Amino acid sequence: MLLGEYKHSIDEKGRIAVPAKFRAQVSSGAIITRGLDHCLFVFGLKEWEALAQKLVALPLAQANSRAFARLMLAGATDVKLDVQGRILVPDYLREYAQVKKQVVVAGVYNRIEIWDAEQWAAYKSKTESASDEIAEKLGELGI
Repeated sequence: MLLGEYKHSIDEKGRIAVPAKFRAQVSSGAIITRGLDHCLFVFGLKEWEALAQKLVALPLAQANSRAFARLMLAGATDVKLDVQGRILVPDYLREYAQVKKQVVVAGVYNRIEIWDAEQWAAYKSKTESASDEIAEKLGELGI
């Protein structure tokens, strides 16, 4: 289970330290890809395989299905932890997420999200201010 929020810096080579608490889940390898809300998603191999199977099963004839599968699959690449517990984030993914120097690495149960620190702060502030509204809508779904 991946939980928590950690502040890190991205180095000049594009490497980000994975929090020690998360390393066991990605020690055998991981997949990094474009996420939603302009962050990056990092999945352990088992979680990625489960998601990828769902994506390839989406109806090919529907434009939204093709677009979402492309977003997630075409942008994906495998990463390995180096000896210092870092992963290399490719240029095209850093550009997508508008990652600068400071990042937030967030555990979201089955995945890690990587955010530019300023964008994370703005997103979190917006979400927190709408939390009552969000909770009410989720309550309608039985959550």
